[in-house]
Amino acid sequence: MNFIDEMLQEIEASEEKQTEASYDLMLLAIKKYQSEIEQNFQEAEKECKMIQGFILQKNSQIQERIKWIEMKLEAFIRERGDKTITLANGTLKIHKKPDRIEVEDLELFLKNARPEWLTVIPEQAKPNLMAIKSHIRTRPIPKGVRVIDGEVEFSYKLNGAENGKEEVGTGFEQAS
Repeated sequence: MNFIDEMLQEIEASEEKQTEASYDLMLLAIKKYQSEIEQNFQEAEKECKMIQGFILQKNSQIQERIKWIEMKLEAFIRERGDKTITLANGTLKIHKKPDRIEVEDLELFLKNARPEWLTVIPEQAKPNLMAIKSHIRTRPIPKGVRVIDGEVEFSYKLNGAENGKEEVGTGFEQAS
């Protein structure tokens, strides 16, 4: 036998001599490492929550600035009395949203409804709001129907869309 073979035999013999205590120490090491992994995840989760809270606060401040600027833009277009103002970085607009139709008393409406004002689904009839709206343009409002005036809306569109996306913002104000 040469020196290397003797060394290998000694190593094998020493491995066989390892007691249960040494294997128990290995289990303890695994337990320690698993605990460390769990602690790392918990720490990372805490840090993520802190970062999210910071970002929410920061974005809230930025959103408040945007609202303030939108109010200034809306005041500007209303002061000028124009419906649309085209600027280098975008367009400001004031437009009225369409009126909405709401059936307040369905039974009363159905008693007086014309066939074109209804959408009939087997076993069920429901108001056809578009047909009713068309009728109201030239004739009186049917019984049981209420017209809700459309709101005047301010909006803007930014030029120079990035990645094919356009940025559009709106502010709302009830029509007077």
